[in-house]
Amino acid sequence: MSRLAVVTGGGTGIGRATAGMLAGEGYDVIIVGRRPEVLADAVKWIGPQATAVTADVADPAQIAQVVAAVGDRPVDVLVNNAGAFISGDDSTLDEVAARWHATLDSNVLTAVLMTTALLPSLRRPGGRIILTSSIAAQRGGGGPYSAAKAALHGYVLDLATQLGESGITANVISPGYITDSEFFDGRMTPEGHDRRVNASLVKRSGAPDEIAEAVRWLVGPGGGFVTAQIINVNGGTVLGR
Repeated sequence: MSRLAVVTGGGTGIGRATAGMLAGEGYDVIIVGRRPEVLADAVKWIGPQATAVTADVADPAQIAQVVAAVGDRPVDVLVNNAGAFISGDDSTLDEVAARWHATLDSNVLTAVLMTTALLPSLRRPGGRIILTSSIAAQRGGGGPYSAAKAALHGYVLDLATQLGESGITANVISPGYITDSEFFDGRMTPEGHDRRVNASLVKRSGAPDEIAEAVRWLVGPGGGFVTAQIINVNGGTVLGR
């Protein structure tokens, strides 16, 4: 039986590139997202090894759909990639609270609920958990988004400590400025793009495939001794620490 991977936020950008890479490595891949039409396009691009589950993984009631799709198969790889930058009007405390709650739900609760639900299914030993963070967690500038992504760093340390004796690793990948995704739709200006490119040491943006390559290393045989780490893939915009 083929190995099984679950990728949340798997319909576009980093999630889709990661799911495609895993399928190319021989995994059956369950991609999870909220928009069925986007997931359907991703399945066509990834190929017959991909299955789509339409679910909002910030909603505990909808997590069951993913668990049902997994069934009694062991999960070899879980990539918690779902998340978003949520804009809002912060002119009142109620609006501030609403944006912070929505941001934490989208970026933190999604990972916590999906991981918790699939813990019994993770392969022991050999399971791999990967969380997608952001450069914003390390340099700020994103308000609640920065705080939410930073929360994943503490969470992954707990996961790695809890699961290490079972032979399961848990790591965060923290991307820098990545184009060819929906993240900046409607928010990026030419000036903003140039500023981000020039802030990197290599003077370019990254691509979703480059994040997928970091996942390839972590889930492969060379990544088995790597756990409780924040893996920065940012072109040197934030120096290692």
